[in-house]
Amino acid sequence: MTHLTRASAPARVRIRIRPMTADDSDEVAAMRVRGWQHAYRGMIPQAYLDTMDVAAEAGKQRERLAAGDGSVVNLVAEAADGTLAGWAAYGPYRDGEVRTGDGELYALYLPPERIGQGVGRALLTEVTDRCAAAGLPRVFLWVLEQNTRARRFYEAAGFAADGTREPFEVADVEVPEVRYVRTLTG
Repeated sequence: MTHLTRASAPARVRIRIRPMTADDSDEVAAMRVRGWQHAYRGMIPQAYLDTMDVAAEAGKQRERLAAGDGSVVNLVAEAADGTLAGWAAYGPYRDGEVRTGDGELYALYLPPERIGQGVGRALLTEVTDRCAAAGLPRVFLWVLEQNTRARRFYEAAGFAADGTREPFEVADVEVPEVRYVRTLTG
């Protein structure tokens, strides 16, 4: 488990990174929904963002955890007060339906009020460290092309856009994603 204490404006945050459990599903779902509504405003149709349902998302989270084969790892950052300050999910890189020998960050979300407190960096570092320890040569991730804040965050962590662009459709609107990669070994 990773512990982080970091000065932030105005408060310090202390977190413990641990595996996600089914009991975390409600908080993770709320984090994901609030994260989408905050980060993707103006990029994804507002009507879609407005109808995102925390309870439905929590049910999906529980189902994915129960049905998982262990290849997808879900981590949460738990604050000193016991609330969740972040969530990340990673596993094998998916090239279509084919899994490759690389890793992929599938999700990284924080409550909007935790942005800039070091929680996202701690989760991303934990993911890349675990992938490197597993001998994976690279970690990939996909990010909305218009999400400049997230793109700057990943670039500051050593990821780089590799020129691959894919369509991503939400509510019949195409919002392109770009692929980022970070080399871990070799």
